Amino acid sequence: MSLRLGDTAPDFEQDSTEGRIRFHEWLGDGWGVLFSHPADFTPVCTTELGLTAKLRDEFTRRNVKAIALSVDPVDSHHDWIRDINETQGCTVNFPIIADHDRKVSELYDMIHPNASDSLTVRSLFIIDPNKKVRLIITYPASTGRNFNEVLRVIDSLQLTDEHRVATPGNWESGSDVVIVPSLQDEEEIRKRFPKGYKAVKSYLRMTPDPRTNWSGD
Repeated sequence: MSLRLGDTAPDFEQDSTEGRIRFHEWLGDGWGVLFSHPADFTPVCTTELGLTAKLRDEFTRRNVKAIALSVDPVDSHHDWIRDINETQGCTVNFPIIADHDRKVSELYDMIHPNASDSLTVRSLFIIDPNKKVRLIITYPASTGRNFNEVLRVIDSLQLTDEHRVATPGNWESGSDVVIVPSLQDEEEIRKRFPKGYKAVKSYLRMTPDPRTNWSGD
């Protein structure tokens, strides 16, 4: 069956470029981004892995670990990493899973017969500290993933998990957010959002990012 948002991310044990990985244990108490690639030495994925390596500090700041997957073996991954480091001007600093038996691919429904009977589609999963799947995106082979969007979604998830807000379309970290409709008690609203809010409609109430509300400015 396909994974859905809110499902527990399947655990697994598999070889990788950084040794044997027990996925839930490897994640620890942080967030994770698991993303798949059809095969090693593919051009678009080469750029994506290079970009992920360059974004390590951004992931670390958000308590996020990145991990990639391809159906090729570990030796092939290591050869590919040399190409990635050379062509993308980076040092790959995260594991790449060797899913040669397709075990992880099947757990995460990464093989779509209408695309290929043996290779993974280009899927990406964001997994929270409770091991719940919070985002699933599947890209076509011709379109590289937007990792700025991945970081944006992580920012939104972490903010909305902590505060009773949602983030509007095209939201960026630090921008105004929406007070959730279920929050109606005005006293609680004043305590939670001391900078106040603007009621565009009764169901659409905008307030500054609550992470800045207590800055004293």
